[in-house]
Amino acid sequence: MTTMPIGTALARLGPVGLDELVDRAALQTRVDRKYLVPAEALPHLLERLMPYAQVLDIDGERTFRYQSVYFDTPQLTSYHCAAYRRRRRFKVRTRTYVDSAQCWLEVKISGARGSITKHRLPYDPRDRDTVDPGRDFVDEALARESIGPTARSSLESVLVTEYHRATLLLPDTASRVTLDTELAWRHDGRALRLPGLAVVETKSASAATPVDRMLWRAGMRPARISKYATGLAALRPDLPDVPWRRTLRRHFHGTASPLDPAPDISHRPEQEASCV
Repeated sequence: MTTMPIGTALARLGPVGLDELVDRAALQTRVDRKYLVPAEALPHLLERLMPYAQVLDIDGERTFRYQSVYFDTPQLTSYHCAAYRRRRRFKVRTRTYVDSAQCWLEVKISGARGSITKHRLPYDPRDRDTVDPGRDFVDEALARESIGPTARSSLESVLVTEYHRATLLLPDTASRVTLDTELAWRHDGRALRLPGLAVVETKSASAATPVDRMLWRAGMRPARISKYATGLAALRPDLPDVPWRRTLRRHFHGTASPLDPAPDISHRPEQEASCV
């Protein structure tokens, strides 16, 4: 049986514009659930979602290239807060929408009961490898979320991620679903690629979405994966990796390879640090 290409499956969904998507499901504070799904299974999932979902469409395009640059302290405070499951955790990154050359500086805070709060600042894509022009914004966001002063020391680029994303709106539940494919990571001269795997992420105010229920019925459960922390752990086996060890062994083992030329991202020694 021939698998339908994901582009063909997306083309069969009704379109939704960016303004309407943001208006109906901005979800800057939300609950996220992530699933690791074989990329070849996505067309069947999309076919089942046709009665429930619309797909983000911008000028006839339905998949878009993303690049994120993640920043951390010299002690990898953000990473260690995730590795040791601190109650409040943070990430700082730039996110570039490659096709439109738009860029944002973002601060993400993980809080109680899996809630996520995101602070965003429009950013010059030429500055995507540094937080310096937006440092005041980062410090204010961390202080507002009661993240301690250790997190507000120097921040330098640590990891680059790249992928293709399609975004779905589920109007009945005012929720969103993202489908990330062609996943790739770069750190300190090494690359990691997972072309056969997709990250399906549901984003809702709290309740499970129809996509969650479909995946549960198919025997899939939310996976422990963070594009930053899991990717860095795969490329840095010396780091603590307990929260993602099962995911790493199942999906990431043996996938890292030398990268030539090496990206211009910094390498810093690590030690456990406090978030708050």
